[in-house]
Amino acid sequence: MDIVVYVLVAAVVILGAALVALMLRRNDAQGQIVLADTVQRIQESLRDQERALAALVSDRLDRSERATGQVVTDLRERLARIDEAQKKIGDLSTQVVSLQHILTNKQARGAFGEVQLNDLVSNALPPSAYALQCTLSTGTRVDCLLKLPNPPGSIAIDAKFPLESYHQLRAVSAGDASALAIAQRAFQAAMRKHIGDIRDKYILPGETAESALLFLPSEAIYAELHANFGGIVDESYRARVWIVSPTTMMATLNTVRAVLKDVEMREQAGEIQKLVGLMLGDTRRLQDRVDNLKKHFAMTEKDLREVDTSSTQIMRRGERILSVELGERPDALPKP
Repeated sequence: MDIVVYVLVAAVVILGAALVALMLRRNDAQGQIVLADTVQRIQESLRDQERALAALVSDRLDRSERATGQVVTDLRERLARIDEAQKKIGDLSTQVVSLQHILTNKQARGAFGEVQLNDLVSNALPPSAYALQCTLSTGTRVDCLLKLPNPPGSIAIDAKFPLESYHQLRAVSAGDASALAIAQRAFQAAMRKHIGDIRDKYILPGETAESALLFLPSEAIYAELHANFGGIVDESYRARVWIVSPTTMMATLNTVRAVLKDVEMREQAGEIQKLVGLMLGDTRRLQDRVDNLKKHFAMTEKDLREVDTSSTQIMRRGERILSVELGERPDALPKP
């Protein structure tokens, strides 16, 4: 746009100089005529340039307005996405706070472990293979009871979550040997208590299997236990209490499902053998009836042969009678 203005100004200056030079060369009357004509042409040219300049300015303003509108639209969309992300972050923060509240409350933490255990079991096994919150003959309620045939029998699973002692253990600095020893003893005491409770409450001769499962709903605690407290793991083996995490629990449940499938196949095999025995009995009876039918057919065939023989003899005698002429001697008649 600036270039156009400069061109117009230059054109006016050049035309003005030309007019002055022309007026100096001619007389006043002719100069006025020429000046008027020239001014008119200049005015027309200026109007054309003004219209062109206005069109150019309008076009550039339109394009600038459209570009500005697109930028504003993109900015609004990005602000909307930012607001949505902030809401999700706020919701996630609320969920994290809720989870921390659950884990700091013993009763809620126990319910959290039970819910996780229930989800794992219900996703891996059919409803007929387990019972949740099952009451044993002693009146003790177990979180889950896997219904397996003997052997091994029903297996009890109880969820335990020694979070306080684990947090105490993780909070101790590596250089503080005294505090570390205290935290380790507290963690070991908590695990020993859980193992002993499960051994005494959920291993019942004649009612449950000879072993039970302690479900730790935390892979971190399970890894810490096996990495640094092998003695506790050995004690659980001797007590026949197998410690499982969510991952190893899934492997255990898959094994249980395979055992149940094998039992079902054996039961089906027994049923098939029973049906095969019944079919063999039916086959023997059918064979007897076929033999009897064959005997009847043999007797019928004999009777038919005798009837055919008699019919043949009758036909022959009839033919002989027809062939005897009247007046012949009696000895010419066919013999009986």
